[in-house]
Amino acid sequence: MPHISLKIGPTGPLLQFLVGVSGPRAKALGDASQPVPSPITITGLVDTGASCTSIDSSVLRQLSIPSTGKTPVHTPSTQASAPHIADLYDISIILVHPLIKRTMTALAVTESQLVHQGIQALIGRDILSVCLFTYDGPGQNFCLGF
Repeated sequence: MPHISLKIGPTGPLLQFLVGVSGPRAKALGDASQPVPSPITITGLVDTGASCTSIDSSVLRQLSIPSTGKTPVHTPSTQASAPHIADLYDISIILVHPLIKRTMTALAVTESQLVHQGIQALIGRDILSVCLFTYDGPGQNFCLGF
């Protein structure tokens, strides 16, 4: 399994990857003779505590991705009876390795405000479920295999 090994920075395990419109949206735009936005490179924090991936609103606006609905989100600061309601978006994600690319053409993600933390995404277990993730605290590096 090809893998990426990177250093753990002061803010944790950060990974650059590509985000674009979902495969179905790209097809619909193409069928309507409208331009399909090119995927953009963003930086995400690998977050094993996040059940789903979250993308900063500025990235979603840049790609002109419309919301597909809403979902309740529980965080450490929300009460069980009062979850945060987040907008949902369908996107594509491309993990890049010198030998291969791993593409997820239709992934539902939530919208968050993350740029103030120096990141544009939280990479959740929905993506990690198709990867091998190793966190080496003493060695200050992590490995992501896909």
